Amino acid sequence: MTNQNKLKRQLQIAVLTLSDTRSLATDTSGDLLASRLKEEGHELTDRRLLPDDRYQMRAIVSHWIAAPEVQVILTTGGTGITSRDSTPEALTPLFDKTIEGFGELFRQLSWEEIGTATINSRAVAGLANQTLIFCLPGSTSACRTAWDRILREQLDSTHKPCNLAHLLS
Repeated sequence: MTNQNKLKRQLQIAVLTLSDTRSLATDTSGDLLASRLKEEGHELTDRRLLPDDRYQMRAIVSHWIAAPEVQVILTTGGTGITSRDSTPEALTPLFDKTIEGFGELFRQLSWEEIGTATINSRAVAGLANQTLIFCLPGSTSACRTAWDRILREQLDSTHKPCNLAHLLS
């Protein structure tokens, strides 16, 4: 761990992959998020994979929101517009506050990489019971963009001029 990481606040982060086709062995998006958050000095408190079922995802995310050992939830998958994609519908009702800027910025950054295909993304974020929730697309590239270009800095308690880590108790 670098000196910079020692100054940062370690956050407790859970990762949930939503997919009808992946297993933990083939979950490259979840692997990337777990690896990146550990590299930044955060703790992976739980990791799960569920099918694209809004009630199952709502149940596990509700459990994590209520758990004091989870401060941040990263989901990957289910943010597209196919009939099985239901992550925003499942999770936004749980938000106390929506972080509109996250989805807007994610799509702006994605525009640079994939052009107009970014309109297929419904990436969202919110705060529920002092737990940050970020709903990312299922592609590994999209998770890399979200982590490297938004979440790494916003989950860093030393990032200036402000960050989202300061919202967590």
